[in-house]
Amino acid sequence: MQGGIRAILSHGNVLKNAVLQRVRVVNPVMRPLLFSRYESVSSARMEEHGFESTTISDILKGKGKSADGSWLWCTTDDSVYDAVKSMTQHNVGALVVVKPGEQKSIAGIITERDYLRKIIVQGRSSKSTKVGDIMTEENKLITVTPDTKVLKAMELMTDNRIRHIPVVDDREMIGMVSIGDVVRAVVTEHREELDRLNAYIQGGY
Repeated sequence: MQGGIRAILSHGNVLKNAVLQRVRVVNPVMRPLLFSRYESVSSARMEEHGFESTTISDILKGKGKSADGSWLWCTTDDSVYDAVKSMTQHNVGALVVVKPGEQKSIAGIITERDYLRKIIVQGRSSKSTKVGDIMTEENKLITVTPDTKVLKAMELMTDNRIRHIPVVDDREMIGMVSIGDVVRAVVTEHREELDRLNAYIQGGY
């Protein structure tokens, strides 16, 4: 998974360049016309669409109601057992942790990895251990904002080996995205870019 993600980060323009290479070799006689047209028309269209311009905000909008994170919360006083039960019920790998009565103020995050490393491996009881005892605390959290580009978010997640990242705005939690959300957004954007380049080659622009 990590290798595949890094390949997207390192070679994000390979698909785009491959299509442009096709433009170069399709008809040498037409090359000046094609690139003149590309510079005069396509540049404006490409700027409008914005290659690699998808933001975290776009992902949250795409997730719809699930983006509000209404079921992603647990508190520092909850048991680890209840937190893991909530993850299982909602098929997620992490929960944002808040202090009791302060739903929008992040105290930390708890993940499946925390449960495995700090409960299972250490032989502790999940029912008697509080989330606040094993969570990653707020001052150690890596977060993004709604305006963060998805490629930047992917880079943060792969470099720090994390699979979930909270989205904050003015220090308030507004959602959370997973590495799966980010990868899907990047793949979709590259596919759309290829479609635009193909449409340009075929006279769609």
